[in-house]
Amino acid sequence: MNVQLVIDNVAQAASTGKTYQRIDPISAKVTTTGAACGVDDARRVAASSQQAFKTWSKVGPTERRRLLLAAADALEGKMELFCTVMAEEIGASRLWSQFNVGASANLLREAAALTTQIKGETLATDKPGTLSVTLRQPAGTVLSIAPWNGPVILGTRSIAYPLACGNTVIFKGSENSPRTHELLAQAFYDAGFPPGVVNFIISAPEDAGAVTEVLIAHDTVRRVNFTGSTNVGRMIAQTCAKHLKRCLLELGGKAPFIVLEDADLDGAVNAAVFGAFLYQGQICMSTERFVVDEAVADTFVAKFAERIRGLEQGSPVTNPASVVGPMIAQGSVQRINQMLDDAIGKGASIVAGGLAEQAQMAPTLVDRVTSAMQIYDEETFGPVTTVVRVKGAEQALEVANDTAFGLSSAIFSRNVSLALDLASRLDAGCVHINGATVQNEPQAPYGGMKNSGYGRFDGSAVIEEFTEVKWVTVEPSDQPYPF
Repeated sequence: MNVQLVIDNVAQAASTGKTYQRIDPISAKVTTTGAACGVDDARRVAASSQQAFKTWSKVGPTERRRLLLAAADALEGKMELFCTVMAEEIGASRLWSQFNVGASANLLREAAALTTQIKGETLATDKPGTLSVTLRQPAGTVLSIAPWNGPVILGTRSIAYPLACGNTVIFKGSENSPRTHELLAQAFYDAGFPPGVVNFIISAPEDAGAVTEVLIAHDTVRRVNFTGSTNVGRMIAQTCAKHLKRCLLELGGKAPFIVLEDADLDGAVNAAVFGAFLYQGQICMSTERFVVDEAVADTFVAKFAERIRGLEQGSPVTNPASVVGPMIAQGSVQRINQMLDDAIGKGASIVAGGLAEQAQMAPTLVDRVTSAMQIYDEETFGPVTTVVRVKGAEQALEVANDTAFGLSSAIFSRNVSLALDLASRLDAGCVHINGATVQNEPQAPYGGMKNSGYGRFDGSAVIEEFTEVKWVTVEPSDQPYPF
């Protein structure tokens, strides 16, 4: 598969002719060859977006809504192609691919509904005969950087909401999923978005920093939204700070899942299997830490381990029924094995799965994890999850909050009043009572606390993220002044 840059709706090679390759971690074969955007290409893209903003920012809400709805239809029409490409390029199961596309279409329709909800307000004023109001206006060009792990849903939200607010978008896809992200961008071109409103680029890993800095520094770029690791997010934030650009960051997670003594254990296990092992646990919301009351821990662990052992494994390309496919890269194996060795050496036990030699790793459950172990608070971002045993609800909350991250979380208890109290004190942007940590709805604000980033995607919160507020007054020209 060959992927090109798209500038002004025209697919093209990088100006230098440079390309890079996405390599399958199992077969070591090339899955995709992508055009590698350089700094000169980045400047051309920014100039295109800047020119397009002059007209797109003045397009009315009805036309913006029509185009976003058309993009939703175009995206759904590519469902089967997405399933094929995502399996080949990033090892995604059919379930994960279908979720990505279906949820993205819904998100586009939600974004379309927001186009008429962007409004200012009338302000009280002490000045006689004066009208004082605020206006909400498009900010400019938005640099949207999306990751490979939820390539369609995370890419779509990074594009759709800025467009709904009247901004142009430079969509920087991931070098791990270039063809998937190109397919997503194509849905906007198929829908009829004008040239330059959505430009698409990818870069080789070694050029990513320079390309990103050139774009953030450009006058037309007024917002940056990034989804990815906390380490890279910190670098993006520092670059934005240097150039006085506002950014929205959705970063790493170590989602806790509290299981209290009175929990519905069968329901908790159902949510646990889904939340921990959907897409090999390579989701920012994946459940990486089960905080379980010791009174029910043995039963919960036994039920959970039994379910894990029955999960279908293998490449989704050759086995469409596979639930747990290969990880994104061989490097993930060494990183996770090191954490497992550390945990075992300090007293933890592996009750399902275990160490792996290749990217196709068995789903793994590690019991009796303590704060002395690396795996306690470091992201595994793979088909590995942990159990920390506690005594009582207060200790469960203390352990759940004992992390640098704060994205998604879950609490299982039949005592809803207690669960709500814990939810109010849990340091996470999302808390799901008697539900999985992995879930998303486009009308609900989504984002994290602490090292999981700041700002909110989805819902009406995006209007605040992607518009500027302007104060305007209309005053009597003959009003008196003190001197």
